[in-house]
Parts: sequence; structure tokens; C-alpha cells
Amino acid sequence: MTRLKKSLRPKEVYIPDFPLGIGLVEFESIRHAKLARLLLNAVYRDGGGEILEFETWWKALIADDEYDPALCFVAEDSDGVLVGFAHCWATGFVKDIAVTPECRRRGLGKALMVSIFEAFQSRGLPAVELKIDPKNPHGVDAFYLSLGMELAS
Repeated sequence: MTRLKKSLRPKEVYIPDFPLGIGLVEFESIRHAKLARLLLNAVYRDGGGEILEFETWWKALIADDEYDPALCFVAEDSDGVLVGFAHCWATGFVKDIAVTPECRRRGLGKALMVSIFEAFQSRGLPAVELKIDPKNPHGVDAFYLSLGMELAS
């Protein structure tokens, strides 16, 4: 695993630019969590993350001291379909992020990450970190580097 980090500057402005017809909605615990796990499992079937049963994942997630439902980012299209999801730990760590195949390369992943930067900046955290699998088939390393993330020391 490779660890990446983006330093957040207090005066930098982070404004997410979601693709037309897609936006963030408030995380509705069980409803969104079940849909999010389906998306994560679908995306991770090709590699890059763990495939888990919902109950196993959900129990572990909500029992973690770093879990905060405000750090679950849900992107829906205009029909209310979940098309992107990210969840983070309160310490500034992006645990999982996924975008449906039909919404990739349209700016949704970037909008989710910029929303995460803004959330952590507003909490006064100095940086955002995440881990990537160098063998991830989706070429995520270039994506995260394009957002100003760097190898963490």
C-alpha cells in the first residue's frame, strides 16, 4: 500500500464542482450505508479494496471511535440514485471512495475529494491522507496526484 497526503492550507478555498445533475445529499444512516456497501463491493471486485458483507462492514464502521456520520459523503443523481460515496475517519483519513462506472471521468471523484478537503479544513485538520494499492486497476494514483496529494513520509 502507498500512503498519500495533501496538506490543507487554512486560507485555501475548496469548492467542489459536481457534474450536472449530481450533488451531495445528507447521509441517511442505514439506507445510504446499504447502497454504499453495494457500490464499494462492485467497485472493489476488480481490486483496490475489500469486499465485505453489509452487516460485517456496518458493525465495524459504527463501532470505530473515528466514525462520524458527517464524514460520509453521498453523491446522488437527479433521480436520487447513489452514484458516488466516500467515508472518512475523523483524523483526516479517507477510508473508502467509490464512483459508479457510468459516472467516472466526469469529475465526480474530484468533487467528492474536494468536499472532503473542505470538511477537514473546516475542522482545522492540517492534512488529508489515504492509502492506495499500487496494483489498483483504475489508475487512481494519477488521479490523487492531480489533486495535489503527495507521497506521505
